[in-house]
Amino acid sequence: MEFSSKLIEEAVNEFSKLPGVGKRTALRFVLHLLKMNEAEVSQFGNAFIRLRTELKYCQKCHNISDKALCEVCANPNRDQSLVCVVEDIRDVMAIENTHQFRGVYHVLGGIISPMDGVGPADLNIESLVGRASSGEIKEVIMALSTTMEGDTTNFYIYKRLKEFDITVSTIARGVSIGDELEFADEVTLGRSIINRTLYESTFTLK
Repeated sequence: MEFSSKLIEEAVNEFSKLPGVGKRTALRFVLHLLKMNEAEVSQFGNAFIRLRTELKYCQKCHNISDKALCEVCANPNRDQSLVCVVEDIRDVMAIENTHQFRGVYHVLGGIISPMDGVGPADLNIESLVGRASSGEIKEVIMALSTTMEGDTTNFYIYKRLKEFDITVSTIARGVSIGDELEFADEVTLGRSIINRTLYESTFTLK
């Protein structure tokens, strides 16, 4: 793709680094920005600069936040004894959209995947164990993707929590095997949380 301006080419190259954005789509974005006034473009750019420099992670659950505690953890109306363990912030958003869960979350920041070089130490598992040891948690809901890696992570966390007086459950298999939570429809995901089952009932040979 030939460009009449080096500035346009550089902007297109930056936009095309985003997932799912090709050169042609990036060019449409850049041309649209050129139609905006300088104040609007500055506001657009500053939004991303502030996102990168000011965004925090909740010191309790590792969810994205503007403050030390995210809005969910800081909400007195949420059940702090009921913790839903998810892979990343996209799963928090998906579950929140169901309006069926009134507990709090724990974001692992990924799942155990030896093929990708991700082990337990690379995830936010120790802080979950710390929360469990404090006695504040009564139930942990495992809401990870129904993949081999997700099941491996479920089992590892289950073993780490087994010493505590905590119920460990898992979302019902309304979410198809191999599916990721963010792509499940809200009704299916909501029912999967409501109809969760004891984790121990999901395996017989482990």
